[in-house]
Amino acid sequence: MLSKDILSREILSRQFSNNTLFNSGDSKLMDRIAGRAALVTAILATLGLSSAAFAGGRPDAVISGLNAGRAHEAGELLIKFRDGTTATDQDGVRRGMGAQKLDVVRQGRGGKGEMALMRLPAGADLAGAVRVLSANPNVEYAEPNWTYQHTAVSNDTYYTNGSLWGMYGDATTPANQFGSQAAEAWAAGHTDCSGVLVGVIDEGIYFNHTDLAANIWTNPYDPADGVDNDGNGYVDDIRGWDFDGNSNNINSGGATDDHGTHVSGTIAGVGGNGTGVAGVCWSGVKLISGRFLGRRGGTTANAIKAVDYFTDLKTRHGLNIVATNNSWGGGGFSQGLQDAIGRANTAGILFIAAAGNSGANNDTTASYPSNYPNANIVAVAALASNGSLASYSQYGATTVDICAPGSAVFSTVPVSSKGAIASGYASYSGTSMATPHVAGAAALYASSHPGANAATIKSAILGSAVPTASCNGKVVSNGRLNASGF
Repeated sequence: MLSKDILSREILSRQFSNNTLFNSGDSKLMDRIAGRAALVTAILATLGLSSAAFAGGRPDAVISGLNAGRAHEAGELLIKFRDGTTATDQDGVRRGMGAQKLDVVRQGRGGKGEMALMRLPAGADLAGAVRVLSANPNVEYAEPNWTYQHTAVSNDTYYTNGSLWGMYGDATTPANQFGSQAAEAWAAGHTDCSGVLVGVIDEGIYFNHTDLAANIWTNPYDPADGVDNDGNGYVDDIRGWDFDGNSNNINSGGATDDHGTHVSGTIAGVGGNGTGVAGVCWSGVKLISGRFLGRRGGTTANAIKAVDYFTDLKTRHGLNIVATNNSWGGGGFSQGLQDAIGRANTAGILFIAAAGNSGANNDTTASYPSNYPNANIVAVAALASNGSLASYSQYGATTVDICAPGSAVFSTVPVSSKGAIASGYASYSGTSMATPHVAGAAALYASSHPGANAATIKSAILGSAVPTASCNGKVVSNGRLNASGF
């Protein structure tokens, strides 16, 4: 008599034996597939081996995202193999699908299951593939390679020096009670954030910008010599890494890396230099780039790599990376990305994320990555300068944590000038702009409270929020960012 495991493997092997399994254009074939799938489910249920017994992740949420039309790379799947599976097992899954292995997103070391990026044959039905793979004993979960975009919109209004309302407090000059109150911390002498690092997972950073250059990290463990000196898999990652272009050039997008440069200026624009803007942290803080958004946006595979890059830097070298800024969103549920954020939490890194710009209630309609339940996530909604919740800002009484300045935020950008890139400034709006105010506040708090862990910093940020009518019942804290005591 066949064991449950042997019989279930045989059934699934037969299910995968036809490489055109997922060709949705062949109705007869699809009818046969549906019949086979029903037969597999029935037999597995009889044996006590339902799909749920094999499936990890959230195949229901993944398929729901696909049905809702969430953006993803056509024909691509991220497959996380179960711990203990062999290379032969994994290759069997790939061959059974007729898939091409594009990349290893996370290596399987010490018996851990590998995460691989696969491309299915043209015309593949991703939802069907997810359903079948969820019942495969060698697969922990499978999901699309979702795509993401930054969460900002350009604002045509021009601003001069003194228009940084997002940094003001009610007791500063100029004053705005709905600002982050960072200027009150500056007035108390707290402008330096030495010893603190923040990761910017976004587009790249124009690292030569006049108001940023002094606050860009230089990797002391991997100098530019063509050798991966620290063994992290990234050669000469002297300022971070470009996961979209797979290079060490964190400004490979040139003048189009405006969004990543803009959020960087809000976190760490050099202050007190009589030029341009000032970030929440004027000096001392160092920014590390995890560039994964390119001209067409970014993918789950590269987002996972970027998150893990910062986790590895902290665990490998003991760097005091207190937070990553994540002003982006889109796509559907990803167990792989949630797991990466969980690894960052284990390392003590906050994941500060934009709530999104559709004006929707995130309690009702999940928005990722801010909606993941990980304890280290701080989800941020956007305020306008008059204290109202920005019309575009997503919110959620249980899923969004705090409001922060997000409309008409003036910050650093690269600009094209006579065929070269130069330092410039621009006003943008979005929850993308609110998020770095909170990331900067996290760095400011960490610098004045050495040894504070991620949970303590998050608690301080939410606990000091100023009650705000427009945020009441819309975010967990019922209020807006207040960095005055940081």
